[in-house]
Amino acid sequence: MKSRKKILIIALVIVGIVALGIVGIVWSQRGQVVVQTGTVSRQNLTAVVTASGQIEPENYANVNANSFGKITNINVQEGQRVKRGQLLLRTQDVEQQADVDAQKAAITASQATLASDEASVQSYAAAIKTSQADLAQSQAQLVQKKLAYQRGLELMKENLLSKQDFDQRYSDYRVAEATLQSSQAKLAQAKAQYLQAKNTRDMANAQVAQSQATLLYDEDARNQTIYTSPYNGIITDLPVHEGENVVPGVQNQTGSLLFQVSDLSVVDANVMVDETDIASIRKGQLAYVSIDALPGKTFEGTISEIGQTALSSTTGETTTGGTSGTSTNEEAKQFKVVVRLADPPVTLRPGLSATASIITATAKNAISIPIQALTLRTKKELAASENGGHGAVLAASVETADASPASIPGVNSDNEDVQGVFVVRNSRAIFVPVKTGIMGEMDVQVLSGLNPGDVIVTGSYAALRTLRTKTKIRIDNTPPPAASSNNS
Repeated sequence: MKSRKKILIIALVIVGIVALGIVGIVWSQRGQVVVQTGTVSRQNLTAVVTASGQIEPENYANVNANSFGKITNINVQEGQRVKRGQLLLRTQDVEQQADVDAQKAAITASQATLASDEASVQSYAAAIKTSQADLAQSQAQLVQKKLAYQRGLELMKENLLSKQDFDQRYSDYRVAEATLQSSQAKLAQAKAQYLQAKNTRDMANAQVAQSQATLLYDEDARNQTIYTSPYNGIITDLPVHEGENVVPGVQNQTGSLLFQVSDLSVVDANVMVDETDIASIRKGQLAYVSIDALPGKTFEGTISEIGQTALSSTTGETTTGGTSGTSTNEEAKQFKVVVRLADPPVTLRPGLSATASIITATAKNAISIPIQALTLRTKKELAASENGGHGAVLAASVETADASPASIPGVNSDNEDVQGVFVVRNSRAIFVPVKTGIMGEMDVQVLSGLNPGDVIVTGSYAALRTLRTKTKIRIDNTPPPAASSNNS
């Protein structure tokens, strides 16, 4: 009996000691929050903006129909390389070619008429010169005959000239006057005929010019049925076949698409950047482009163009000017950014899906922390923790939907958010405001507030959301069972 009683006493003592230990542990951990921690370190950080889009050549042309007609010849295939000016396609041109041939014949006839009229002008110009020479001769003869007649008058007065000789001199004088008048009339007639021939020639010359202009019009109409490559490139789209009828564009509607020629020597990735990231995009920034059709490969490029107009993420249309309604104004907006690929492969095709990782900033050997360690607290919450907190864990206050003026930042500074992290000091979490720099994929640069080697709270999310400064903590960096099983 004594030994049994002894064993019972010893057991009760052991149970008491264990109970006291448990109570002590529970008492010592009263108000503690289990957290995960990490260490502030230095590393190289890169800020990256990711955007999706598609591959497009810098230069490409959609060639549409210029006239009504049936396709008679297609001299290329899709994917074929072509040169500038190479004949690619023709449509029916019977009427247009007939107009050209008829106009060429009309020009030939007009030119023949012009040549004949030019010959007439030259002939009448020669006739004028002949008439002018005859006139000069008639004038000289008239002067001579007039002098002979006047001398005859004097001789008749002195009876030194016979009546017959005098009459002859008078007759010659009168004939010379008549000849002069005839020569003047012939000269006037020659000049009139020359002017008429010149006018006829000018009309024929105008007719030739008009026929040549009409020929240019007819040749242009004929050339509208001939389609050549606008530059060196590749046929990236050929949606038509021989025998199809095509129509030209009317007003705001484009004509039938015949083919697309793309110059793939210069290729861009046109991506859409969210409005929250566009401010950090600059021309010349480095970017790495991955293409879904070429898995495992990345192509280097640079930013060559940045859109200045916001586009709707749902419709792709501009959101400025003429928009109305809150649904349009509140939807997400994007900006077009062009990444010029440095060395595009020949296998690229327009329209391939692409994703660009744009390097917007870098920082070497920067003090950095995990992004999830950052948290926000209002000045009011921090003041309450400093003044009346006893280490209890309190949930963050929830603002009502219709915020009062006191809750608006700038109206009441107590409600302004302070960005910071919880630093572990003497088994307590101390909130320290920090100023951050560039943000990498998993880490963020700290410009002030922390030093390398500081131990900070990195989790869990629930703990960081409700943790108050100076709260007692217990560190448990053991991976959760799910994570450990996945790693194994």
